[in-house]
Amino acid sequence: MQGRFLYGALAFAALLGAIASTPAARAADVITEWNNVKAPPAPQLKSVTADPKTTALLMLDFIRQLCNAQRFVHCPGTVPAVKKLLDSARTAGALVVYTATLTPDAAKTDILPEIAPMADEPFVRGNIDKLYNTDLEKILRDRGIKTVITVGTAAQGAVINTASDAAQRGFNVILPVDGISAQDYYYEQYTVWQLSHAPLLANRTTLTSTNMIKFQAQ
Repeated sequence: MQGRFLYGALAFAALLGAIASTPAARAADVITEWNNVKAPPAPQLKSVTADPKTTALLMLDFIRQLCNAQRFVHCPGTVPAVKKLLDSARTAGALVVYTATLTPDAAKTDILPEIAPMADEPFVRGNIDKLYNTDLEKILRDRGIKTVITVGTAAQGAVINTASDAAQRGFNVILPVDGISAQDYYYEQYTVWQLSHAPLLANRTTLTSTNMIKFQAQ
């Protein structure tokens, strides 16, 4: 009995030694390995045909206080593509919802004039997650919306938080990568990667571009 116990203890010690000697068990963390991490290949974009009756275009924080060359420097460059998508959505009769952030204290009139809302298009003010503690979900549910197209700034703020929350609330998310922006491409890259690879989010998110989105004829 004592021999079997000794044999088992030695075997267990040998196993621990083997585990400790493997590369995966070496003491390392993401900060230590930061400069060795390589970006994965870019995910594939897909064409999308959206039903305007059940799809809403979320225009997130296209306000002059944020969408400028000093704050989120890539935002102004996204406006022409977003404008074409906006025109298509309106022509198809899709719901368009605008948002502005609570900080700074922005108003509907602060939205960039070239993509400004029409009088009957809803406007929501909220923090980085536009679904949290606002009436945005009610607006969407009341119109029978099942899918949201999410564009805006900042990618690492309003976009990733609102899109993630939308997916967790049961909405499908369409993310045109040329319609989101930040002050650095890294923020935009990890936003795209997170939404297209995280558990649950990946199953509800479709990556595309503004010129790959079409609306069904009614």
